[in-house]
Amino acid sequence: MMPFGLKIAIINRAFRRKLDEKAGTLGLTSVQLRVLGSISRLEASGEEEIHQNDLERIEHVTHPAMTKLLQRLESKGFIRCVPSEKDRRYKKITCTEQSAEIYKMILAQDEEVFAELCRNLTAGQKEELMQLADLILKNIDSE
Repeated sequence: MMPFGLKIAIINRAFRRKLDEKAGTLGLTSVQLRVLGSISRLEASGEEEIHQNDLERIEHVTHPAMTKLLQRLESKGFIRCVPSEKDRRYKKITCTEQSAEIYKMILAQDEEVFAELCRNLTAGQKEELMQLADLILKNIDSE
């Protein structure tokens, strides 16, 4: 029997590979696209200011890793980082016109890849899988 961790790793690699293919059409990696999607989604939900530490918490990545991701996204013209008007210690991160509401495209691509990987599952099984994944994520967030 294959260990659970190995199964998750294989699923993650397959999902990431398919998303990388889709993200590549925009000149991005799947990780860059995911971070850009988080920024876009937060803006669309009315968040006044988005800071790097917000994204580190959401994406579960370290400060140095997020710094590099944001620098790449800014150099590619997808985001702007400007001093915060509320707290000069932070930089406010915003999407450019090129990437505004990109989260909608990302959601569609995510659903497409999920459907492809789960093509032999029933609708009920897909729903149960999502519920179980949500429970696991809740456990991770409470650690």
